[in-house]
Amino acid sequence: MVEAPVLPLLLRMSGPAVFSMLIMSLYNVVDSLFVSAVSEEALRAVSIIFPVNTLMIAFAVGTSTGVNSFVARRLGAEDRETASLAARHGIVLSFVNWLVFVVAGYFSAPALMHLFTANPSVYADGVSYMRIVTVASLGLFWQIHSEKIFQATGNMTRAMYMQSMGALLNIVMDPILIFGWFGLPAMGVRGAAVATVAAQLIAGAVSVYLLLRREEVLDMRMTGFRFDRTVLRSIYRVGFPSMVTMTIMGIVGMIFNTIIKPFSEVAITVFGVYMKLESFVFMPVFGIGQGMLPLMGYNYGAKRYDRVRSVLKIGLILVTAIMGIATVIFQFFPNLLLAPFQATEAMYRMGIPAFRTISLCFVFAGITIALTNAFNALGKGTHSLFISIFRQVFILLPVAFFFANWHLDYIWYAYAISDLGAMLMAIVLYIRLSRQLLPAEEGVQALRELA
Repeated sequence: MVEAPVLPLLLRMSGPAVFSMLIMSLYNVVDSLFVSAVSEEALRAVSIIFPVNTLMIAFAVGTSTGVNSFVARRLGAEDRETASLAARHGIVLSFVNWLVFVVAGYFSAPALMHLFTANPSVYADGVSYMRIVTVASLGLFWQIHSEKIFQATGNMTRAMYMQSMGALLNIVMDPILIFGWFGLPAMGVRGAAVATVAAQLIAGAVSVYLLLRREEVLDMRMTGFRFDRTVLRSIYRVGFPSMVTMTIMGIVGMIFNTIIKPFSEVAITVFGVYMKLESFVFMPVFGIGQGMLPLMGYNYGAKRYDRVRSVLKIGLILVTAIMGIATVIFQFFPNLLLAPFQATEAMYRMGIPAFRTISLCFVFAGITIALTNAFNALGKGTHSLFISIFRQVFILLPVAFFFANWHLDYIWYAYAISDLGAMLMAIVLYIRLSRQLLPAEEGVQALRELA
């Protein structure tokens, strides 16, 4: 972690995460592909619920990111006992997060669907889907927490296997339960939900077993566990901003649907398809960020500031290359991206300009993601929170509301404008942070490397 060449090490750390997250993204896309074969209304129901999935992931990833960062920094400082205690906290906190969504998901589903659709079929499918994926989401929380602990200890391969297991199980079970293969009843949208939670529960159970029984770096014995306020504060000092950041994403997604709904409910379907495809683009970038996070945190704990800067520089180059390629694909082949989702003429008419316009944000967003991972690795999660609020609350939504006075095609420009503003703000915050944490002459060098 402190001696190996940075580029090969970062690739080795992030490679499994990139692979597993691509598999997970593929599951998200394939899930919608199967549902779209049922009907456009079924796809719309799943699209409406997509921000709810974001909220669950927000609580899971937010808490686990705080645990990941704290564990990595404590291991870098050779404090194994505190690192182990933090990891045990994560196991319990994942259960608490699940209970929140059991209650909220079951009782809020009807009101949420009434807000976004007047179609009885879409309403019924959406309520069923949301209740299943929230009430039975324990596997999601277990799986994400375990993966983050594996990553914090440098065991990226095990994290890859666990994430890939859940995604592949879901892909296999989706058509069986949706269309009723092998003599089973065709469950439609409910089948997609059952396949999702069943895969998550299996992968989550295996992940927790490996974490509790096979973990070698940390002591995961839960006997006599009690919450420690100091550890909780340290976890949520980084984790809470990450949680709020992704929660805002979910809420903003819902608000964005209310902005585009007056033009047509089909616009919600198009936006839902875009979000699934966007996850396929962004997941590799998040995977590189997952590789950066423990590597930067460990070296920061070991006071190897030169390697912290090198990891960030190489990470920025990698994510920019990925996002540049994705931009070209969305600009020149939007019709090919829509076709597998059984796109109707209305979906093509709305989706082609939407895909081309929104994808202008990709490079800006990739740079911002790399910098926010740097903030989290250095224990400055509030910087990530500020960037998210600045981007979504102060730029994205106001610009989208403004353009809604004219035409649907203009609304999509809000993404490029907001991501450009967020990137510029993230760069400014990084420069200031580097000057605070590094010697003055190194701070100047950090600015030069970022440029």
